[in-house]
Amino acid sequence: MNLRLTWVQPEDLVGHELRQAAEDGRDAHDLAARWYEAGGPPAPPTAGASELPRPDLRPLAEELLDSLATLPTPLSGDEPTALPEIQASAAPHDLSPTPVPGAGPDALRDRLHAAWLGRAAGCLLGKPVEKLPLPAIRALARASGNWPLSTWFTARGVPPELLAAHPWNRRSATTSLAENIDGMPEDDDLNYPLLNLLLLRRYGRGFTTADVARLWLDELPAGRTFTAERVAYRNLLDGVEPPLTAVRRNPFREWIGAQIRADVHGWTHPGDPVAAAAQAYRDAALTHTANGVYGAMFVAATLATAATGTADVHRSLAAGLDVIPPRSRLAGAVRLGIASARATPDFDTVVDRLHTELGGYHWVHAVPNAALLAAALTHGDGDFSRSVCAAVSGGWDTDSNGATAGSVAGLLAGHPDRLPERWTTPLKNRLATSVPSFDGIGFDTLADLTHLEAVRP
Repeated sequence: MNLRLTWVQPEDLVGHELRQAAEDGRDAHDLAARWYEAGGPPAPPTAGASELPRPDLRPLAEELLDSLATLPTPLSGDEPTALPEIQASAAPHDLSPTPVPGAGPDALRDRLHAAWLGRAAGCLLGKPVEKLPLPAIRALARASGNWPLSTWFTARGVPPELLAAHPWNRRSATTSLAENIDGMPEDDDLNYPLLNLLLLRRYGRGFTTADVARLWLDELPAGRTFTAERVAYRNLLDGVEPPLTAVRRNPFREWIGAQIRADVHGWTHPGDPVAAAAQAYRDAALTHTANGVYGAMFVAATLATAATGTADVHRSLAAGLDVIPPRSRLAGAVRLGIASARATPDFDTVVDRLHTELGGYHWVHAVPNAALLAAALTHGDGDFSRSVCAAVSGGWDTDSNGATAGSVAGLLAGHPDRLPERWTTPLKNRLATSVPSFDGIGFDTLADLTHLEAVRP
């Protein structure tokens, strides 16, 4: 086999779907036995494809994926996917829209500017250690005198044998270590906010999930998608319509992808977390279900509350929790993260507890990453550096968690000048992307464009 297209080949998906079945309580014992007796591999631990190609298993893989999709889950009552059922289950206490105080015409724009910068800086901080296990992240940072984490990762001063044992992320080391940073390099954690800004400019706030699909096919290169997004993209090309795009042979439907797309939905609804969450839902439904959708709604509502300029991080997180089903695994994980950070000042101890409790999930799953994000933001208590460093130092999806933590903490800072220069200066007000018309754009310009959508009637 000369070409292996990761994240979509059926023989690489069965192991992930069996893992998902175990997580949501489906009885897949007989189907799993057939797979493993035929020599099928388990889910790859980090990558999108198993170590060895097995195209001979494809017919069986396709059959099993379709059979697995028919198995009922006992968690469906607590973890619905339809928006009316989610909203009925969540039943927010008091999340009626909050007027944004008039602190001058540029106040919201300044908050959005800081949020864009924060998202970029947090993402960039986490890029070189993405996919690395927690002990490796700690060892690499300690070797350069950067633990507890407080600034960019670097290879300077790190023993060669340690670098050989724990190599940096191969796609990111050349652009994201301290000695290599020259503006913000391309990353899907920034591509999706750009796409959603374009979505609002093209279709307005009344966009549909089908509009998201149209935009992706027009503007998003297929090779820039991963996990659930790549499966949904493939489904669209196969003629599958949303929301079936999220469920057809998609074992990644509860991973973090929709959560990293939620920022613009929150940024453009300051003071209205319910509307922000509903908008994030219409985006997420293209690719995700249940906890994958809740992650997006949680982040959007958290950001909408933080965007007012009057709420602290704890009130913002509470608003995020209020829009998702309280008995869902993601809500329970967020509560665990918040409670752990409140009870234990040492963040390494908090992280160790989360990894013990939630380490059975894949490192890109929404549930453990939402717990870590909530813990990091609670621990940071609104401080930008503490928030992004805590999010990245906890492992799992380091660049995505760093990005979202930076977005929240940037909003709370309220102005780009209140972010430490060590985080913003290397960005050089320049973002690289393959999203058409945005390559090389400045974060100040992005703030202007986002502000226009936030104040549009």
